[in-house]
Amino acid sequence: MKSNARNSLAMAGAALLALTALTACGGGTENQTSAAAQQPAANAASGSPSATAATLSSGEVSVRADNSLGDVVVDGKGMSVYVFAKDTKPGSSSCDGECAAQWPPVPAGEAKAAKGINQELLGSITRTDGSKQLTLAGKPLYYYAKDTKPGDVNGQGVKGAWYASAPDGWKAGVKRPALGVLNDPKLGMVLQDKDGRTLYLFTKDQPWPMKTACDATCLQKWTPTAPVSAADAKAAGLDPKALFTFTTPDGTRQEAFNCWPAYTFKGDTRPGDINGQNVGGVWFAIKQSITIDQGKTVPAAKG
Repeated sequence: MKSNARNSLAMAGAALLALTALTACGGGTENQTSAAAQQPAANAASGSPSATAATLSSGEVSVRADNSLGDVVVDGKGMSVYVFAKDTKPGSSSCDGECAAQWPPVPAGEAKAAKGINQELLGSITRTDGSKQLTLAGKPLYYYAKDTKPGDVNGQGVKGAWYASAPDGWKAGVKRPALGVLNDPKLGMVLQDKDGRTLYLFTKDQPWPMKTACDATCLQKWTPTAPVSAADAKAAGLDPKALFTFTTPDGTRQEAFNCWPAYTFKGDTRPGDINGQNVGGVWFAIKQSITIDQGKTVPAAKG
């Protein structure tokens, strides 16, 4: 009898150990269901974006030419990514809960910039659940749950607030302002023209009275910036008094900021490029914050 009792206890103990091991390794159906229920809302959305988001950490971010929207940003699998017009507070997302189920945040992971994207514009924010979300020029990036295959842009214009992302975080398919602002992680807020090209100043120019030192050879790489209006300046967060339009020797009307003539660089091929920064140690992007003192303060963004 004692031997039978010991055998029964041993068998019960073995069964308990097996059950414990099964539970600890996640082998039970109930345990698998529980684990899935604990996934963040962003990964619980239906459709392929959740699977894409899960693998982006080892992928790339690049640009795809869309027939109607122009250049749009896509992940390593070709899925479109979006920006949210209501994301106006730096360093945070305005899309949580049910919103994040429809618009899963693109995880930061170790995403790298590929063709058409400036690596320096990639960054991340920490969401309320502690996860890291990828940003482009400070703009949080999202997928759309109703995009099911590469090339889909079903989220474009939804509720007048969601847009496929342009290469610099601007809203793809939406006309740019005459004077724009790029949030560069290293240089800060710098000015752009109507095509999203970075504006630069040339430290060899004379600010007051204004005189350009960019000769014919120089002009093969640097293009004078067209004038903008006071309303354009206000829309970009500038005091209109910062504008000083002047006429160059060849009769071109060129815009200047605090008396420093502005140019674009032909080496910048897409919005968000800043390839002209510090060229020859004399060319610098023009920062948004400008002191108005007739050129005494140079509005150069030097990082």
